Amino acid sequence: MNKVLIIEDDFSLRSILEKFLQRNGFEVLSAAKGKEGLEIVSVQPIDFVLLDLRLPDSNGLDILQSIKKQHPHITVIMMTFYDDVRSAVSAIKSGARDYLTKPVNPEELLGLLKSSASVLQQQTVKPASKGFVKGQSKQFASVLEHARLVSPTMLSVLITGESGTGKEELAKFIHSNSLRSNKEFITVDCGSISDELFASEFFGHVKGAFTGAIQDKQGLLEMANGGTLFLDELGNLTYENQIKLLRVLQEKKVKRVGSHKEIILDVRVIAATNEEIIQSVQKEKFREDLYHRLNEFKIHIPALKERKEDLQELIDYFITNSNEEFSKAIKGIKTEVYKVLYEYAFPGNIRELKNIIRRAVLLVKGTEITTEQLPQEILYSAPSAVDTTDLKTLQELQEKEAIIKVLKQTGNNKSKAARLLNIDRKTLYNKLKIYQLE
Repeated sequence: MNKVLIIEDDFSLRSILEKFLQRNGFEVLSAAKGKEGLEIVSVQPIDFVLLDLRLPDSNGLDILQSIKKQHPHITVIMMTFYDDVRSAVSAIKSGARDYLTKPVNPEELLGLLKSSASVLQQQTVKPASKGFVKGQSKQFASVLEHARLVSPTMLSVLITGESGTGKEELAKFIHSNSLRSNKEFITVDCGSISDELFASEFFGHVKGAFTGAIQDKQGLLEMANGGTLFLDELGNLTYENQIKLLRVLQEKKVKRVGSHKEIILDVRVIAATNEEIIQSVQKEKFREDLYHRLNEFKIHIPALKERKEDLQELIDYFITNSNEEFSKAIKGIKTEVYKVLYEYAFPGNIRELKNIIRRAVLLVKGTEITTEQLPQEILYSAPSAVDTTDLKTLQELQEKEAIIKVLKQTGNNKSKAARLLNIDRKTLYNKLKIYQLE
């Protein structure tokens, strides 16, 4: 039975999620404050943490970093409001698996936990289907062409791009089109492995090598032997660990911690980063020799805002996947929805688009996604994108945007919002229900 820790100061939400997860076979612990949550993690074996981004005694990002530093195996899922999406993206960079927006949909949470649990049961990651990498734009066509060219070679590949652009999926695409496609594809988040655990995680150890080494353990390099090792968030490797990794890649052999036996390595390395490593090299924060060893072939994935021509294809793809996931039959999106999405900047890139579509497919009652299912932040950020000649529709959209804006200004205080809007509270609550803003 997987054990979940909920760190959330909202008692009602915490209770709802706790009961829901218990009904679905999870063992659940809960904490109202970050410090309390860290104390539980230090003494209890935890598989998942549902972490609120804003806590009364601490910042959720700080709690996330503390958890991942001490317990890199724990899967952390952030919970946040839509106006905090940029902070959620920062959380992904810091090691969170994903984020959910409030009000949290229990079924969406359950699906995410189940998919994460299946990953916990196996150390290896199956390559994604070749159809996942989508896009016909000129910018992305170049990415795919380079990926196909380098796939059958033995060259190390460095993939760069903003968080959420699909660097890991492209790495899987390269692996699945290589001569190693029938071998293992091992993913490692460089930012989640502490200095103390680096040697054990990468090189493995033998029983008795140190306190707590109760059995032999394969290292990530050994697990990837014959296949591909994907180093995600490369820039998070400490200088000391860069030296250790470089030595192994140069010598093409490894020793488990506590062993004198050498294991010959045949591993292809694909690395990814959301920052410009060359700047770290120039500042002497990243070893130049390791950079050149990993950068035999570089591919840069453009941000979603730079390849809007691919938006419709990606939307269709995520609708198809979400239909399968939620057993629905959504045909597509309304024209005004596309216009809103086209104008949106997508700070979370493809990952954010995927979350938006999944949520919309889950919420929609008809066969097409409308603006009613879009997050408030997106509607508020691109009001001019909605173009309609229907006066009633236009008035409703303007009214909805005004309500969203005032609620944001008042910190969701409905009494204050009603006064500012010059309506009574009952009218406001009715409109919140009509516009699905509750």
